[in-house]
Amino acid sequence: MTSLVIKGKKISVFGSENTSLPLVILNTYGDEGQEVWNECQKLNCQPFCLAAISNLDWNNELSPWKSPALYKNHGGFSGGADSYLSLLTEKIIPNVCDSMTSKPPYIALAGYSLAGLFAIHAAYKTDIFSRIASASGSLWFPGFEEYVKSHNFIKKPDSIYLSLGDTEAKAKNTVLATVKDKTKSLFELYKSLEIPIIFELNKGNHFTEAALRTAKGIKWTLER
Repeated sequence: MTSLVIKGKKISVFGSENTSLPLVILNTYGDEGQEVWNECQKLNCQPFCLAAISNLDWNNELSPWKSPALYKNHGGFSGGADSYLSLLTEKIIPNVCDSMTSKPPYIALAGYSLAGLFAIHAAYKTDIFSRIASASGSLWFPGFEEYVKSHNFIKKPDSIYLSLGDTEAKAKNTVLATVKDKTKSLFELYKSLEIPIIFELNKGNHFTEAALRTAKGIKWTLER
């Protein structure tokens, strides 16, 4: 494993750096890159390099625009995704690629929860990511479905992975409870665009086996 620190972000790079392998960028809530990497090995994923980024300002840097808090006494969303995406594409990814001896054949973007929302949002802002994996993505985010239906990808992704837990839509919060309907809506839209896509339902709520769900998304993405 190689570790980098760029503009306060910790980047942990897993995998062989001596061969030309796909590069998967993973934004993490804590520092669960090792856990996701381990789950990928258990699933016998095709060879790849994983760059897991931590120390993120989660509600700010992964939210596409400002939105109020979902619960009282919880912080709202500051809408800093575009600024963070610039740091990711202009500083972090070039440095990760420089640490590898061979240029990756493609770069995929993966994420769980709000990072899954960010992964899809990023494809509307840059063409650097050819494959997208959104595991239990926060596609309930207010206004996001409408945004997607009124904008085009910078470059149509080669594939998109979507997943949810089968009880996530049973959330008591009315905003969170829309997640399944909105995810299915995006699934149907992207399928109509003839993008290779899957919508996978996993057992459990939003917090069930997050690392495994993320790894399953990465595995599917690598095979497309």
